[in-house]
Amino acid sequence: MAILEEPVKGVPKIKNYVDGEWVESKGEVMDVVNPLTCETIAQVGISTREEIDDAIQAAKEAYVDWRRTPPVARCRYLLRLGQLLEENFEELSRVQTQEHGKTIDESRGETRRGIENVEVACGIPTLMQGASAEDIASGIDEYLMRVPLGVFGIISPFNFPFMIPLWSAPYAVATGNTVVIKPTEQCPISQSKLAELVDEAGFPPGVWNVVNGEKTVVNGMLEHPDIKGITFVGSTPTGRDVIFPKCGATGKRSIVQCGASNMMVVMPDCNVRGTVPALMTSFFGNAGQRCLAGQNLIVVGEDDGFYNEFMEAVTATAKEIIIGNGLDESVQMGPVKDVQKKERILGYIESGLKDGATLRLDGRKPNVVGGYPDTCFLGPTIMENVRPEMRVVTEEIFGPTMGVIRAKDLDEAIQICNDNPYHNADAIFTSSGKDARKFQYEVNCGSIGINIGIVAPMAFFPFSGMSGSFYGILHTQGKEAVRFFTESKVCIHRWI
Repeated sequence: MAILEEPVKGVPKIKNYVDGEWVESKGEVMDVVNPLTCETIAQVGISTREEIDDAIQAAKEAYVDWRRTPPVARCRYLLRLGQLLEENFEELSRVQTQEHGKTIDESRGETRRGIENVEVACGIPTLMQGASAEDIASGIDEYLMRVPLGVFGIISPFNFPFMIPLWSAPYAVATGNTVVIKPTEQCPISQSKLAELVDEAGFPPGVWNVVNGEKTVVNGMLEHPDIKGITFVGSTPTGRDVIFPKCGATGKRSIVQCGASNMMVVMPDCNVRGTVPALMTSFFGNAGQRCLAGQNLIVVGEDDGFYNEFMEAVTATAKEIIIGNGLDESVQMGPVKDVQKKERILGYIESGLKDGATLRLDGRKPNVVGGYPDTCFLGPTIMENVRPEMRVVTEEIFGPTMGVIRAKDLDEAIQICNDNPYHNADAIFTSSGKDARKFQYEVNCGSIGINIGIVAPMAFFPFSGMSGSFYGILHTQGKEAVRFFTESKVCIHRWI
């Protein structure tokens, strides 16, 4: 296979997967566009309210028998799915690159992280165990059992179209629930491919459903009385103003994971040779379209010598990032998802300049290798003289930009982190254990990195977040996901 060969051929019609059947949507058709070439690579139907209602009904009916299926038996389906995911690993990864634009290395990482969640969920027979105690009173024993609830909705964003539904779905079905997944309409092919493997793995009809669409599908999930809970990953305005309050109003449990404006704090005693590459992947990996991406670089100390030397190293490395076709193994950064997102990022750069920032590295007219149109491409952009109150700090840019803030000491850097409206993933780069612990202890943030640029938890730890980056109590992945998808049933026994 040629290195640049694309896995999706022609312009296939992406269908819904409902009750074990592939169903063509009755709604209007939307083009799925490859951001590399701006060519249509597929079409997807925008499903109607009737169609989401049908999927929820199928999931509700399937729940009756699936809940009675022993956890060990449920996990056998997941084990088979995991095997199929491994067998199709490269194709799944290449599909992500084709529909999203990220590099093949980044897509392989996404596929691996998705598979890891399937693997962790296979431990459900142990993970969902309850507790018991005898003789809580004379002749009385007490038992706690974790039981499933019914149908759950999963709403996915565009930036990790394969992986993010797998933060939730494996745990939901392993614990005995059924699911309806709404992929992003911008990148629906990955979930269609995943559903094909779910079907091949033999899951009973109705256990795992996929309904493509937009707001109508989302509102259908939020308003339907048979949806017991929602997991959502997306923008803060949507999560805060729509998903979270509507779930509260209808009594649904929810995990609402939102935006970020992450801070990467650099101390003068950091290992520069190790720090600079970590910053490159943090700020510019996935073209900055990652809720764990660094957006702001805080350089600590008043020593202009260190600052200038460090920023020279950062800028020189960023200039060398190869931009182009993500299927080319030598390329380090692909395009952003579409021209609208590019224009939004450009708007933030202009906002920063208007507010007094200066460009150390201008990525607005990138050098794209391979002769591809620059319609959706941006290069790494570094803005200096950034202040914490600027929009480029207080709002999520979601692009390959770095805003550089100077802080006189670690206390000021921590204050800048805590004053930011988002608290998803902040990191410090230092050789001091004392400073690292102080940062870890005092920064109010869901995920903390110590000399780590992308603070991505493994599947057996929760994907955490706080404040404007998260609404809810429990998180996706691992034990917290198991707790979210089950309820505690307590039984107290006395036999006379």
